Amino acid sequence: MSPRKRYWLMKSEPQDFSIDDLARVGSEPWTGVRNYQARNFMREMQLGDGVLFYHSSTEIPGIYGIAEVVATAYPDPTQFERKSKYFDERASREDPRWWLVDVGFVRKLKRAVTLDEIRAHADALGEDFALIRKGTRLSVLPATPAQWKLLLSLE
Repeated sequence: MSPRKRYWLMKSEPQDFSIDDLARVGSEPWTGVRNYQARNFMREMQLGDGVLFYHSSTEIPGIYGIAEVVATAYPDPTQFERKSKYFDERASREDPRWWLVDVGFVRKLKRAVTLDEIRAHADALGEDFALIRKGTRLSVLPATPAQWKLLLSLE
């Protein structure tokens, strides 16, 4: 029996990589995550897991599309590249510190589900939804099936 499908929210700054970029390339390694908790979440991801593609650090932050995990966790090659802004001198190929998954484009939302709308549904999403919890700035977050369904219903 295969594991149950899981759901995630992954943030990207659209000037670096947007849902339109993902639509153009089809799939992409989710490089550059340098937070241990976010890294650990990616190590839990399985093929076919759903991803809410969230644009952060932009005029209107929010969920702009849906992706899915198309390759499970493997070492992020940017940690070994001296010229990369994600280089980590403590990482080695024998003992990598940072991992990534590949995400594949599913679809753009008909309209963005904005952070303000998401906050307006905080009670229904529950206090375990980290995106709207004070002090949480993770770029990769879990979502429950109920949270996934509610967020997509706002589209």
